Amino acid sequence: MIRKAPIAAPITGAIHGTPEQEAYLEKIVKQFTITPDYLEKICTHFMSEMDKGLNKEGQTLAMIPSYVEGRLTGQEKGHFLALDLGGTNLRVVLVTLEGNGKYKTKSSKARVTTELKTGPMRDLCDYIADCVDEFLTEEGLSNTDTTLFLGYTFSFPVLQSRINRGILKSWTKGFNCTGAVGKDPVMLLQDALLRKNVPIKVAALVNDAVGTLLSNAYQKPNTSIGLILGTGSNGGYIEEIKKIGKWKSNENPTSHEMIINMEFGAFDNERMILPVTQYDNKVDRQSINPHGQIFEKMISGMYLGEITRNILLDMIDRELLFGPQEGRYDCKSWSKELSGHYAFVTSQMSTIESDGTPELTRTKEALDLNLNLHAISTPESKIIKRVCEAVGTRAAHLAGVAIAGIVRHCEISPEEGTDVGIDGSLYEFYPSFEERIYDALAILLPDHKNVRKTVRLGLAKDGSGVGAALTACVAAHMEGRKKGALG
Repeated sequence: MIRKAPIAAPITGAIHGTPEQEAYLEKIVKQFTITPDYLEKICTHFMSEMDKGLNKEGQTLAMIPSYVEGRLTGQEKGHFLALDLGGTNLRVVLVTLEGNGKYKTKSSKARVTTELKTGPMRDLCDYIADCVDEFLTEEGLSNTDTTLFLGYTFSFPVLQSRINRGILKSWTKGFNCTGAVGKDPVMLLQDALLRKNVPIKVAALVNDAVGTLLSNAYQKPNTSIGLILGTGSNGGYIEEIKKIGKWKSNENPTSHEMIINMEFGAFDNERMILPVTQYDNKVDRQSINPHGQIFEKMISGMYLGEITRNILLDMIDRELLFGPQEGRYDCKSWSKELSGHYAFVTSQMSTIESDGTPELTRTKEALDLNLNLHAISTPESKIIKRVCEAVGTRAAHLAGVAIAGIVRHCEISPEEGTDVGIDGSLYEFYPSFEERIYDALAILLPDHKNVRKTVRLGLAKDGSGVGAALTACVAAHMEGRKKGALG
C-alpha cells in the first residue's frame, strides 16, 4: 500500500522573531530534542522493563501473553470471520484467504443502541448473533456444513486465560451491560450463537496490536512486530515461549513461539527515564488517567496537539505570542479558542508541518479557520511550526525506541531482518513520522547499516478486522495441531 503521509517541510532561513522569542524557542527545542546518548539510555531501560514484564505479573510493561501461538505463512486459505465491538457500531468482517498473501474482505456494520449498551448482556449477545446470522445469509454461508472460526475484537479490559477465554474486568466506552462483569464474553456470545443455530465458533479474543501484527504477516511472513501508532499506542511481537517466565499453562504449547501484547503505553509510569517536560505534566494532570500511560501521552495522536497547545499558551502568558500590535486585537481575545482543552489537535500539526509555502500561508489559514487566530505574522507562524516539529519529532523518536528495543531483545540480526506492521493515523498521515522513526533506529541499531532494508516498516490496516480474522485462522491451526498431537 502506498504511504499517504507527506514529507515535512522544514523552516528555511531565519525565523526573525524577537530576541525573547528566539531564546524561548531555543529552550523548547532543547527540551524536546533527545540526544543519541539519551535515546540509548531510554532503549536500554525499555528492554529491562520488557524482561521484568515477561517474568513477573504487575509490572509497568504488562507483557501479556496473547495465547496466539505460531506464525502465518501467507499460504493459508479459507473463510474466517471477525467481529469488532467497542464503540457505536458493531462490525462483522468476512475475510477470504486465497494464499500467496492475497485475501478479499466483505463487511457490514450495525448500530449498537444505548439500550443495548446498558441493558442485559444476553440482549446484546442475541443482537450480535442476529447480525452475524444476517451477514452469513447475505454471503451465502448460513447453510454451510463447516463451522466458521471467528476472531472477536472485544475492546474492553479482559483478563485473558486462553486464546478464546477471558474474564471481563470492567466496562468502558459507555457500555454497562448487566450480567457481564466477572464473566467470559466469549462464552456469553457463543451461547447466543448456539441458541440461534449460527454455525460459528468464537475462536479467539483479539487485541489490536496482535491483530495488526497478523494482518501484516499474512502478506509479509517475516513480520515479527506489530504497532498501533494512532490516537493511542501499543505494540506486540513474537516471543519464544521459553522466555516468558511468568507463563503457566496446563496444556502443552502448539508452537515454540507466542505473540506478546506489550501494553507499552504505560512504559516508565514511574518517571525514571523519559524526558517528561512541564507541558507533558500538565497534559497528564488534566487527563482522565493521571499518572498513567505516560509513554502513550508522549507519542500518541490524542495528546501531541495538547502538548503543543500548552507550549503556545505558555508563550502567550509570557507575552511572546499574539501580543498587541498596531491594527491587531488584544491578545486575550486572540487566544480564547486556544484556551479550550484539546482545541489544538494533531491533525492541525500535520497541516502545519507539511506547509512549505514561503510565508506559511497554509499554516495561517489553518490557525484562522480552526482557532480564530487572525492576522498571525510570519515569524509567529514559524515559531508555531518549529514547536510542532519539536513535539512531533520527539514522538517519532520515542516510537523508534520501542521498535529498536524489541529488535534488540529478540536479537534480530541485519542478516535476518524483520517486517514491522504499523496501524494508526499518526503513522499513516503525520508528515515524516516514518522518516523520523528511522532516524532513531539508525542511532539505536548501529549494526543495521541499512536499517530501512533490515527493519522494514509498513502500513498494516485493520488489525481489528482482517487481523482478528487471521487470529481466528491461527486458532484453527492451533486446534488442528492439538488434535494431531492427541491423535
